Amino acid sequence: MSLPQERTYTIEDIYNLPEGTRAELIDGQIYYMAPPGRTHQRISGEIFTDIKNYIRSSNGKCEAYAAPFAVFLDKDETNYFEPDISVICDPDKLNSKGCYGAPDWIIEIVSPSNASHDYITKLYRYKVAGVREYWIVNPANQTITVYFFESEMFAQHYTFDNAIKVNIYDDLEIDFSALIL
Repeated sequence: MSLPQERTYTIEDIYNLPEGTRAELIDGQIYYMAPPGRTHQRISGEIFTDIKNYIRSSNGKCEAYAAPFAVFLDKDETNYFEPDISVICDPDKLNSKGCYGAPDWIIEIVSPSNASHDYITKLYRYKVAGVREYWIVNPANQTITVYFFESEMFAQHYTFDNAIKVNIYDDLEIDFSALIL
């Protein structure tokens, strides 16, 4: 007797989910996402506002997007991500559906139901795809882990008491102690 074959899903399957269903597609498997809680949304909104204001005030060429925003990381049919915040500096990667290719900077805010995805699966996928900088914000333990893949440093660890320099910019810091949470 043969074993049942695992189904490989595609972008089409993601787009055919019922309206309002949040899910990501990683290596052909669908991972459903719980709706974000209040703390998650406050943190995301505060960080996004800081980034957006910085880009505007410096007449920057990058664009910032908050979830839900589609990232077709590998430009294929079996991977679809919705990072909490994406910063894309190459306008050629953007189209009406989202970002095709690796954003320059991704921020994920950990939800208890998907912590291993952020710390293991997405870390690997983002690094391999060419994301330059990846932040994992963990509200439960009030920590931020920063990966800057263009340097020899593997990970830097911070708390919500710190102001953290953004590596892809010369003069942007996100001051977590100033966030209104």
